[in-house]
Amino acid sequence: MALDPAVKKNWIEVQKKHDYPVNAIGVKIDAKDAKTLKIWKDEGIDQFMKK
Repeated sequence: MALDPAVKKNWIEVQKKHDYPVNAIGVKIDAKDAKTLKIWKDEGIDQFMKK
């Protein structure tokens, strides 16, 4: 299931501000939360992580 384009756009903007994985509202994604991390990676949000 693909993310809503508005959610994905917002998530990318939030991720650009952090140097660790965050969800769409800016909360750090726990390493145990495999489902969210999988979506984060599958949707390409990981490419926008602050370096």
